[in-house]
Amino acid sequence: MPLHDPSTAATAATAPAPTGLDATLARARLLLLGLFGLLGITFSSWLARIPAIRDALDLSTAELGAILLVGSVGALLTVTVAGMVVQRYGSRVALLGSTILLGGAYVLMGVGPGIGSVAVLVVGVFFNGVAVALGNVPLNVESARIERAMGRTVIPQFHAAFSIGAVVGSGIGALASRFDVAVTAQFVVVAAITVVWRLASLRGFVLSPTAAERPRAITPAPAAVVAHPAGRRRRISSALDAWREPRTLLVGVVIMAAALSEGSANDWLSLAVVDGFDRTEAVGAAVLGTFVASMTVVRLAGTRLIDRFGRVPVLRTSGAVAMAGLLLFGFAPSLQLAWVGVVAWGLGAALAFPIGIAAASDDPLRAPGRVAVVSSFASVASIAAPPLLGIAAQSTGARHALVLIVVAMVVSVALARVVAPAPRPASDEAARTTPVADGTSDELTDELTDELTDELTDELTDDRSGRTAQTALAGVR
Repeated sequence: MPLHDPSTAATAATAPAPTGLDATLARARLLLLGLFGLLGITFSSWLARIPAIRDALDLSTAELGAILLVGSVGALLTVTVAGMVVQRYGSRVALLGSTILLGGAYVLMGVGPGIGSVAVLVVGVFFNGVAVALGNVPLNVESARIERAMGRTVIPQFHAAFSIGAVVGSGIGALASRFDVAVTAQFVVVAAITVVWRLASLRGFVLSPTAAERPRAITPAPAAVVAHPAGRRRRISSALDAWREPRTLLVGVVIMAAALSEGSANDWLSLAVVDGFDRTEAVGAAVLGTFVASMTVVRLAGTRLIDRFGRVPVLRTSGAVAMAGLLLFGFAPSLQLAWVGVVAWGLGAALAFPIGIAAASDDPLRAPGRVAVVSSFASVASIAAPPLLGIAAQSTGARHALVLIVVAMVVSVALARVVAPAPRPASDEAARTTPVADGTSDELTDELTDELTDELTDELTDDRSGRTAQTALAGVR
């Protein structure tokens, strides 16, 4: 497969008919859009049947909440290692593993209510969280690679595909409920479609490495150094280095605020409308649909805003609009005004998550580890938000409890500067553009340098027989 030259992105975009790499890039983008949409379908089609699952197993609200928490814990445990999997084995392997787990999880989540087993359901929910977390990292990493290859902002469009898929999945769940389709049958069908769809997309959704993504050339090292156990440990730990990067952690906070805003709306907005304005569930669902539609429109059309004004101004403006919408929804005297607030909330919440993913993916070689880190912040938000907002809603009502999200948005706006494109040292940039014939990675280069230094230090320190430094160096070589 030919390599992509980023300098030709603008020309390729205006070409009359895509050929060669342009066709490969277009295909990868289309397949990835489908994978994001599929993720939205599977995610919401299961959430839409939660009432039926609760009734089938006679679960209390507290028991249901605990089961959902199991899935979030599975996601949090997995996302910390998903970056290492992607970095070491590649996006295809990670997505394949996620696909196998996801298919099995959906079967278990369908069979559990069918046979009246809470334990089977819990196992399914746990592996569903694991599968989603393992699959999210390669999907986001590859969306960032496609954005770099195209030379313009496109990541929000992938998240728009997820939002559209979520609407479709909710409709599927509603229709299945309306026509009394068994949860077991629905989930087995969803599992089969998901597995087939993902397997069919595996070959084409990953682009070949570009020159910037290839490691720099190095001098081959002795096999003894390459095989050193400490070197293997260093390669494994390299994906965890992102946890020590202040910028990555701050981007994670921005992602956490975005996940809190979007996730809280999905969890609580419909209920807040029903309880806060004494309306029917249909009205609450319509308001939630308005929120999702607002986000989808901005994610489809807002990419040009990022290209024209930059990540930081767009994130700050989005945060301000979202805060204004949330405050209006929380304190509006009528549903009509509150509905306007929901539209503003959705408009403002749309781009924060995609911007954070793009910021974590600036360096293509370190993107898997960094995307995994910021994704873990989103998982923390999904774990902490439902019970905390539930506690607040007990005393203030769900509508006023949602106003607390404004605090997280203020923090996100204050940290907006961290999402600016990270500059790369000129020397590092030049080194990255020199391809390596044998496929050795930058991490291996650092590993070999450290190993040679350690070996030389040991030789010089332990040489009690009076050998010279030149002799010690010759011994290492």
